[in-house]
Amino acid sequence: MQSYRLEDIGARLFYQDLPGGGPPLVMLHGLGSASSLVFPRVASHATLQGYRSILVDLLGFGYSERPTDYDYAMESQAKNVARLLDHLQLRNCTVVGHSMGGSIAILLADARPDLVGHLLVAEASLDPGPGLISSRIVCVPEEVFVSRKHAQFHEQMLAAGYCAFASTLRVADPQALYRSAVSLIAERNPSYREQFYRFTHHKTFIYGERTLPNPNEEKLRAEGISVRVVPNASHDMVIDNPDGFSQTIADAIVAAGDARQDVV
Repeated sequence: MQSYRLEDIGARLFYQDLPGGGPPLVMLHGLGSASSLVFPRVASHATLQGYRSILVDLLGFGYSERPTDYDYAMESQAKNVARLLDHLQLRNCTVVGHSMGGSIAILLADARPDLVGHLLVAEASLDPGPGLISSRIVCVPEEVFVSRKHAQFHEQMLAAGYCAFASTLRVADPQALYRSAVSLIAERNPSYREQFYRFTHHKTFIYGERTLPNPNEEKLRAEGISVRVVPNASHDMVIDNPDGFSQTIADAIVAAGDARQDVV
């Protein structure tokens, strides 16, 4: 693991920088997860191992530090990723964001399109309102979640058999989880959807096969957005089928390259 100190926040952002060539891959995890756990197998897959991969643990999650007076807003996390990419002198990245990470990736691409050449969003929230995980977090006040509900939530996920998610959930900062969930589901103007639609570089939306049918799929296709499906996978597609998720990313990268050549 490497780290980059965010001086104004007084906290270190930890990340893995895996060597390779071509446009770098930047991977952002979902709510309660950690890139350091879920993405190494993806980045090392035969179809992707030639690329340089940056696996970011967002502040409050995984190995990254947990400032107590931080807002953990999605926009703040997107700015932190932008600062890391600037520090690494990277541009035109392929940014892969799963769930909450996809929402952050959209904000990053909208604010700093110079950093993002291809945006791949895996079942991120495009519209305001709670999802399956966030709804179980924000249903109580912050102090209740931090003092009691976080530990209970971890035990529930473990008992339900979501062992990988439970392991990252256990080490995630409770305050970071809560404030992230509140920010994630809040209304925005423009919304995630509007920002995603207006991004002018190549973009892909990824579903897990078991979450379909979804009425949002046709809306995305109607906007000319490439939609891909990870077979034998639910929303937790990175854990359910990491090989299929890797292949889906690789296929999307190839298709984007072919599309750019057609334009030229």
